[in-house]
Amino acid sequence: QVQLVESGGGLVQSGGSLRLSCTASGLTFSIYNMGWFRQAPGKEREFVASFTWSGGNTRYADSVKGRFTISRDNAKSTVYLRMNSLKPEDTAVYYCAADKVPARPVEPGPGDFGSWGQGTQVTVSS
Repeated sequence: QVQLVESGGGLVQSGGSLRLSCTASGLTFSIYNMGWFRQAPGKEREFVASFTWSGGNTRYADSVKGRFTISRDNAKSTVYLRMNSLKPEDTAVYYCAADKVPARPVEPGPGDFGSWGQGTQVTVSS
């Protein structure tokens, strides 16, 4: 059974930085595309970033490009999200996600993620 555990959330002032971590178990981490999503109060969950298992390709939502960086350490079965220049509109619960299938041969879309962590709260004060 896939288990994803996020950490690193918290309260930060506008312009500050945080690094989220997500450690996975129950899957062969190195062959899974991994991603980060977020859900703000009253809004639907939205895609933030993804990192492919092969080729190391990354993709970002337009709203976070240039500020957020996704990375992964296969030896630690961990995916990270470095968030810089945080804004109040980044306030949300952030979720780690794994692709529904291993070794997907194409870059995943947001709908291709099917395993979720419990989420970690990020609050950015103005």
